[in-house]
Amino acid sequence: MNSIKFFLLSALLLFMGKIGFAQADSSTTTKDSLNLVLLENYNKRLQEIERQRVEDSIKKEELYREISALKTTDNLKKEELQEQLLAITEKENERLREKKARIDSLKSTTKGYPVHGFFNDTLFFLYSKIGSFSPKERAESATSKIHRLGNLPDFNHEALVTVNAGSTEDIVYGDLIVMSVTETDGLWNDSTRDALAGEYRDKISQVVTQYQEETGYLNILKKVGLAILVLIVIAALIKYISKFFNWVSVRIQLQKGQKIKGVQIKNYTLFDADKQIDVLLLVNRIIKWFVILTAIYIALPILFGLFPWTEHFASTLFGYITNPLKRIFLSFWNYLPDLITIVVIVIIFRYVLRLTRYLKNEIARGNLVLNGFYRDWAEPTYQIVRVLLIAFMVVVIWPYLPGSESPIFKGVSVFLGFLFTFGSAGSLSNVIAGLVLTYMRLFTIGDRVRIGEISGDVIEKSLLVTRVRTTQNEIISIPNSTVMSSHTINYSADAPDKGLIIHTKVNIGYDVPWKEVHDALIEAALRTDLILKEPAPFVQQVSLQEFNAVYDLNAYIREANRQGSIYSQLHENIQDVFKERNIEIMSPHYLVQKDGGSR
Repeated sequence: MNSIKFFLLSALLLFMGKIGFAQADSSTTTKDSLNLVLLENYNKRLQEIERQRVEDSIKKEELYREISALKTTDNLKKEELQEQLLAITEKENERLREKKARIDSLKSTTKGYPVHGFFNDTLFFLYSKIGSFSPKERAESATSKIHRLGNLPDFNHEALVTVNAGSTEDIVYGDLIVMSVTETDGLWNDSTRDALAGEYRDKISQVVTQYQEETGYLNILKKVGLAILVLIVIAALIKYISKFFNWVSVRIQLQKGQKIKGVQIKNYTLFDADKQIDVLLLVNRIIKWFVILTAIYIALPILFGLFPWTEHFASTLFGYITNPLKRIFLSFWNYLPDLITIVVIVIIFRYVLRLTRYLKNEIARGNLVLNGFYRDWAEPTYQIVRVLLIAFMVVVIWPYLPGSESPIFKGVSVFLGFLFTFGSAGSLSNVIAGLVLTYMRLFTIGDRVRIGEISGDVIEKSLLVTRVRTTQNEIISIPNSTVMSSHTINYSADAPDKGLIIHTKVNIGYDVPWKEVHDALIEAALRTDLILKEPAPFVQQVSLQEFNAVYDLNAYIREANRQGSIYSQLHENIQDVFKERNIEIMSPHYLVQKDGGSR
């Protein structure tokens, strides 16, 4: 099964590698085509300049011959010929300046063709053509001839010399012309033809000598021995790493019931002893394989670095780690000024928020009084200002966030804004209603209120809902938008200062004098504990029915939240007083006759 997985994984990696290479080859082909067009345009102009140079050189030779043939007395003719020579020389200098200017303009956009050594290492680049040979063909030819030199068993670096061939400087080994260097090559490298040819000769001599030394039989045998030693060390290291972690695994299992007793958070058992051991063993295995793979990853570049054919693999493997770390460090270093800016902005806003919170506390305590601003407004106003300040801080910080200008970042921001807008559409009306209720001061926490058909004490007031506890100890959550659309009665608002009037009605027959009823009702009110003596209770006759009068007892209280118990005691006292005075309280179905009968 493992072999099948390995085969499938290898096939997938091979397929992905082919796709990557195909894309890379396509991209490289496109760049090479563009590069060839740029160089071709340059080379066409170069041919014109070269043709003019040849003509000027011929003309120059003719002038030198004429000057040599003149007699010493023909000074006028000699001066005329020398002026022509100076003009040709100036023209040649102008030609060099034009070539140099064109080359400088091409350096930023044109890619040279590399001449490779023996292990795909680049020695130098060629940009210009010679005759019908393009720069690419010249680079391939030079690479091939350098490889031929490396295969010569009796290569002598002193026999590799440069020879002046007129318009070129040739690098020659015996009868083999390795490559030719032109004046244009020198201009591409900001050097002269002769100096550049000598530099290329030294590089070729050095790389051929180094190749023959590294691929010598004795050297290869030494490196094979070192490779075997590295493999032995790796195998031993893996063996002892496995033994160590196996020992740790056994020690973990032996600690069951001793140091490993499970993990508890208060009364909740997160892991019992068996599960905790399983987790620790899993962590042990993960660390074990991480250490083994790290050791192998470090050893492979060392192993590859022993042989010149695989040496580039070592740098590639190390590059998988060093390149990301380098990019991370450079990205952090480049982002450091923006990070410092964000830190400064956060610190400034933090102190602004602290100042705002201090002002809120002073207003809430009553130490700071603002005309028209109530103390209970302090907390909600602070929360609103806090949200606005944080939102403004985010807006200020936004441009300094890494990737804030990228299309992906913008797309995610728009998507989150879209979700927030439509997701909060139903709650927005409640939030606005909550803000309006706060500043309307309809009620505060602890007030006895009646909202629509719901009566009780306010226990919570948030941006979204108002929670009321009824006299039956029920907690009812009312959306703020519903509170806004309903009528609200606040029993507690003026009760501490002006008192709250409670009232109850009784039906008394006409055979009882009204003054006696008034006295009885007022006495019952005064017997009730929480009813105020001042202002005094009073009675109103609200209606005269067919067989009885309706009396309305009114009394002042300050404990609006205890209306239920006050009403209950008041009704008890009314019954007691009326019984003491032999006054009957009539119901709608009980009528008293004048002769004392009843029906």
